[in-house]
Amino acid sequence: MESGIRLSSLCLLLCLGPVAGFGVDPSLRIDVLSELQLGGSAEGVRQVPGLHNGSKAFLFPDTTRSVKASPETAEIFFQKLRNKYEFTILVTLKQAHLNSGVILSIHHLDHRYLELESSGHRNEIRLHYRSGSHRSHTEVFPYILADNKWHRLSLAISASHLILHVDCNKIYERVVEKPFMDLPLGTTFWLGQRNNAHGYFKGIMQDVQLLVMPQGFISQCPDLNRTCPTCNDFHGLVQKIMELQDILAKTSAKLSQAEQRMNKLDQCYCERTCTIKGTTYREFESWTDGCKNCTCMNGTVQCEALICPLSDCPLNSALAYVDGKCCKECQCKFYCGGCFIIPGFFLTLNHICVCTGHDFCTEGHNCMEHSVCRNLDDRAVCSCRDGFRALREDNAYCEDIDECAEGRHYCRENTMCVNTPGSFMCICKTGYIRIDDYSCTEHDECIMNQHNCDENALCFNTVGGHNCVCKPGYTGNGTICKAFCKDGCRNGGACIASNVCACPQGFTGPSCETDIDECGTGRHSCANDTVCFNLDGGYDCRCPHGKNCTGDCIHENKIKHNGQIWVLENDRCSVCSCQTGYVMCRRMVCDCENPTVDLFCCPECDPRLSSQCLHQSGELSYSSGDSWIQNCQQCRCLQGEVDCWPLPCPEVDCEFSILPENECCPRCVTDPCQADTVRNDITKTCLDETNVVRFTGSSWIKHGTECTLCQCKVKSLKIKLRCFFPSLFCGI
Repeated sequence: MESGIRLSSLCLLLCLGPVAGFGVDPSLRIDVLSELQLGGSAEGVRQVPGLHNGSKAFLFPDTTRSVKASPETAEIFFQKLRNKYEFTILVTLKQAHLNSGVILSIHHLDHRYLELESSGHRNEIRLHYRSGSHRSHTEVFPYILADNKWHRLSLAISASHLILHVDCNKIYERVVEKPFMDLPLGTTFWLGQRNNAHGYFKGIMQDVQLLVMPQGFISQCPDLNRTCPTCNDFHGLVQKIMELQDILAKTSAKLSQAEQRMNKLDQCYCERTCTIKGTTYREFESWTDGCKNCTCMNGTVQCEALICPLSDCPLNSALAYVDGKCCKECQCKFYCGGCFIIPGFFLTLNHICVCTGHDFCTEGHNCMEHSVCRNLDDRAVCSCRDGFRALREDNAYCEDIDECAEGRHYCRENTMCVNTPGSFMCICKTGYIRIDDYSCTEHDECIMNQHNCDENALCFNTVGGHNCVCKPGYTGNGTICKAFCKDGCRNGGACIASNVCACPQGFTGPSCETDIDECGTGRHSCANDTVCFNLDGGYDCRCPHGKNCTGDCIHENKIKHNGQIWVLENDRCSVCSCQTGYVMCRRMVCDCENPTVDLFCCPECDPRLSSQCLHQSGELSYSSGDSWIQNCQQCRCLQGEVDCWPLPCPEVDCEFSILPENECCPRCVTDPCQADTVRNDITKTCLDETNVVRFTGSSWIKHGTECTLCQCKVKSLKIKLRCFFPSLFCGI
């Protein structure tokens, strides 16, 4: 019965996992895959096995398709999202290697109100959205998602607060522009593509949901910590508690029926005896044990403390304990030295009788088994040992406390409580080993190396199993942990440990961003009769004019003969040659007429129509390898896929800036009234010459002068106090 209850509870808890969503009001959830009814009506998309069997998963292959919500379905979605600033995107996916595709897109014409994209070419996740100023924004998160492996992704937005989780690990947390979700009529909802021609996602999707709540990642990863539960969580808990109460009521009814059947067995007479201290007693037989009256009842000894009668003692006598007796008896008073003496007591008449330091216990005491005699200043008293309780008020008789029966023990799962004199002990059940004094487990899978944790994960033994958690600086599900570098690794570097990049030859720095000057540091292999010239990511050995050089080259500690050509080991698209002592390296020249040309290095040589790309307007087509600029984004066609990323803009170092129409980068202006952005931060202040606090950007006339104007400015995160003559600005 107990195992049935545990099994039911476990099944109920499993229902709270990533499929159903823990504590989420259905009115706040958009289950995209269910609402779109994929599989039958969406050509080119078919159902396949997913990460789990709790919901349907669909394959998005490299074929023409149109996975788009109908206007009626899309409007149902938008009614929940319109004018909302707190929502979460959840998806479980397995994206094809090097694929660049759109996970979901909500857009109207060219305005992308909410679009989530994963680029396998540049190894980054992108979020496109519009802010309240009606401007388009793109947040880029360096991360490898297109690796043909399962990942659980969660993007939570709460006004200007954004959190990205991958596989239940917080990857990024940023402050962004507040999203603008005033979705106009005619807005479309696409899944796995931007439109009919672009942004095709290749891979499998499962559990695609939009939750109109700020902490929706809890639905995907219930174990993630947070400060406070939401009201939706509370309602969900109440619902599950009601279900548990229903299970408890049904179980109680079954237990009641079983109890009734057990009661019928009581009609069968079977005498049970009790054996105590070598003596056997029959049922209902009674005896005295110390100061207790005991009875054998159905094979169990039941004892009660003796009830002493109330006695009225005659004059010159008083109640006192007598050796070998459990109740007080009347004892005569004896007068001695000004004191009436009663066995066990001193009654003072004219003065106090005290025997300081006297050992009363050695003169005899009435403390029985499990009771200890202690000396006081004027008498001896009895005290029960630890784990025993008194049977009468003088503590002379004590009985053992059964911590197991009274629930006063600390034994946990997989143990049995065994009472001992004055204490208890926890015994492991058969087949279990001890974890500590109070709990046991089947076996320690971590210590015995019977786990599947990654080498960069920590193993935590649990009752009946173990948990794997990636070490700090690594991301994954515990069985597979990858090193994570927050800023990414540039110039072909690889992330090998937490924020540690392995840089290719010729580069260094935390993110492989710095070129190594082999010539300046002496880390080159140019011969003595050649001159070293530093190059980006390498160097060149040149023979000075008039010198008779050998013509051979040394590259990577290997001799390359004059005229020799070779491909770099770590970059198959770069070719090097030795020319009269000079090592010259460049990108491979693409010969499209060569039938063995490497299409990975030369995408422009790809003749297949499937490798061509269509411009966003639908009026132009591009060959693989072509690049163009569209809506302030750099776009490139690579084997039939269009990948676009924001154009890099130079940093604007001025107080006032404007983003002109039809331009991609802001420009400085002198008129603050024309500015879109004011760099001054009023939360930072300056102290003027009289120690008065001034806000950033404020101006004032310097104390004691008439022609000196001062201004508080912020530059490079440092407050500077600048003073100048007004004539520079006023034209005086």
